[in-house]
Amino acid sequence: MTYLLLAEKPSAANNFAKALGGMTGTFNGKPYKVQTLYGHMLEFVEPHEMVRGDEAKERFKLWTGNAMPWDPKELTWKKQAQVTTNAVGKKSSKAKAIADVAAAAKGVSAIVIATDKDPSGEGQLIGWEVIQAIGWKGPVKRLYFIDESEKELQKGFTNIQDLPSYDKDGEYVKANLRSRWDYLSLQLTRLSTDAARIHGYRVVVRQGRLKSVMTKLVADQINLVKAYKKKPFYEVKYKDDKDNVYSRVFDEDRDRFRFASKGEAEADARKYGPSKVVQDSVTKKETAPGKLLDLGGLASILGAQGFKPKEVLATYQKMYEAKIVSYPRTEDKFISVEQFKEMLPLVPKIAAVVGADMKHLTYRSMRKTHVKDGGAHGANRPGLKVPSALKDLKDYGPSAMAIYETLAKNFLAMFGENYVYNSIKGHIERYPEFTTIINVPISLGFKAIFDADKETADDDKGNDPVSSGLGRSANQFVFEGVNKKPPHPTHKWLEKQLSRYEVGTGATRVSTLSEVTTGKTALLTDSRGKLNLTTIGEIAAVMLEGSLIGDPAVTEKLFKAMKDAGQFKVTPETVLHTATQLIKHDKEVFYRNAQKLHSKVGEPEPIVEKEKVDGLYVPTGEKISFNKEWNGYVFSDQEVQKLLQGEVITIEGKNPTSGVPFRNEGKLDKSKFKGHTFWGFKRLDADAYTAKTAPFPTEWSGHKFTSEEQVRLRAGEKIKIKAISKSKKTYEVEITFEVEKYKGTSSWKIKPHFEERANYAKPKSTRKSRS
Repeated sequence: MTYLLLAEKPSAANNFAKALGGMTGTFNGKPYKVQTLYGHMLEFVEPHEMVRGDEAKERFKLWTGNAMPWDPKELTWKKQAQVTTNAVGKKSSKAKAIADVAAAAKGVSAIVIATDKDPSGEGQLIGWEVIQAIGWKGPVKRLYFIDESEKELQKGFTNIQDLPSYDKDGEYVKANLRSRWDYLSLQLTRLSTDAARIHGYRVVVRQGRLKSVMTKLVADQINLVKAYKKKPFYEVKYKDDKDNVYSRVFDEDRDRFRFASKGEAEADARKYGPSKVVQDSVTKKETAPGKLLDLGGLASILGAQGFKPKEVLATYQKMYEAKIVSYPRTEDKFISVEQFKEMLPLVPKIAAVVGADMKHLTYRSMRKTHVKDGGAHGANRPGLKVPSALKDLKDYGPSAMAIYETLAKNFLAMFGENYVYNSIKGHIERYPEFTTIINVPISLGFKAIFDADKETADDDKGNDPVSSGLGRSANQFVFEGVNKKPPHPTHKWLEKQLSRYEVGTGATRVSTLSEVTTGKTALLTDSRGKLNLTTIGEIAAVMLEGSLIGDPAVTEKLFKAMKDAGQFKVTPETVLHTATQLIKHDKEVFYRNAQKLHSKVGEPEPIVEKEKVDGLYVPTGEKISFNKEWNGYVFSDQEVQKLLQGEVITIEGKNPTSGVPFRNEGKLDKSKFKGHTFWGFKRLDADAYTAKTAPFPTEWSGHKFTSEEQVRLRAGEKIKIKAISKSKKTYEVEITFEVEKYKGTSSWKIKPHFEERANYAKPKSTRKSRS
């Protein structure tokens, strides 16, 4: 019986090969083959490609209110090989990778899903959708592992489990339901975008299961901050000779000792005089370390240090693949007994890396709050591979050192003793209504290493006032206070709100925050962890007033319903129906709220139409219209006439966005965009030239080419030049002049050839992994 193991990504396949003895072979008496996947290999086709009949196809293309909500029964849920686009616009399909799986499956007796085990069931979905795509009808099994260490992968292989059919596999059912629900929720983006455009806003307004909740929470909090009005008040308090403050308990309905003016409070203060202090009680108390951080808590701490969620996710993933940190997408807040025993011997090494003094790490019992069985991957923590120094982590990403230091200290805190302090109560002898409670530290314990509650607290809420003890005497003074101001929303604040509703895992929250704070359609801005709304975010927030998709309680219920479907307590169809109900409700809300956009967001920017040229295209005799401007270059009247004659013209200019010089040859031609055909200037494709005849740039990355360099490059040579980076740093790089493809168009370009950096002997992955 030969097993075909489906690893989630190339690095995981390499780790399986190391653990089992090769990409093919026999382990524990069982023959196997390891086949790599590249994360999700399939994706849903466009909505109009998922329905039958011309009328339905046209209807499902529309972004207008009368075309929605869709009837899910019309959808075939068809999938295709995923197509990805890299940073330079080059598209690649995973069709060949799927074909490779089909070829590898020939002759095997069972396929084993050996992907990550996620709380969402995502790993199960990744495996099953490929198995379905290749038409496999044989047995399907599952290999579970906590991390990608050799020991865990070998243990997982030894304990491979049978899986039922996909429709009876709860993890698959849950993940498949989530993906379909999210697909249906695309309608919310279409509806909110249409509602905004009706009122003149030419933007795409994204909405979704978690992103809308984030936007609404941030918007509501910003409104509270804006609505806040400072109201000072004055009252008499006492301060002793050790600066401890004594106050009266204030009841707004009953008490009258708070005044609107300082003069009134000063008059009240004259009724009191100096007094001795009385100590009422001393109680020795202890506080245990806070819980282990999840990725959401970790990213919120790092956000305040200036690290963006997207970068933290990407860097953490690389560190996980190198076994330096544990599995990122866990929902566990504790580790197992076995994991505790495994990590215990590493405590001195980890402490040395992050500079934690071993004299504070004397607690060795298993804390019930931190160690118990029943989880999957265990909480986020350092990995079994301990770096020799923090600086060795730099190449993994900008936040790598901060990730490891924070994660390690949080983990080490469980080995610190409890924080011990005396809680002392006291009062003013002559006026016993003035009281105080102070904390006097006896032993810092874990707080000398890391205080998770303090680090994840928003603003200064985690700072407990401490004292050296009560004074002997006290004097009255007039205290000036103000009504409490709502805190401005931050990453830490948002993480607390989402955690309260148990909306998504920490990794999901970080991933979504990364999504809504980047790109042209970003809803939020993130400046060192401080969150604000973009203009599109302001539009989205207005739309969300009174909506269901923006209500965290609704999202919380939805997460629970999806989990129930995975446990077969409800049917997937029942949960999918909630999407249709929600869309129907929020459709009316969006269009109604859009009427308030001008007053709440401001007038939309006026639409500036590009100047058009109308004329007769001589080669075909057609009357055409095209833009007189292309990439910031405005055609002269003489050039317009040449273009209408069908001639090729040469233009030179600078990209209006990047400022990069360009020199292109082209002519008028028809093009298509989103199904719309139009006329416009089009560069000649690369195959219209040779290296000797292609347009050559005058400069590249700050380097101006000499005639000799141009000749050498056109001859196919690789030359070394000095270029200037975006940060104005000079660097040397080898370049060639060759054909490159960008967004489907081939052209002759300068291509840099950077030296590959050593990367800790980590398995190389050419595909983007899930994070």
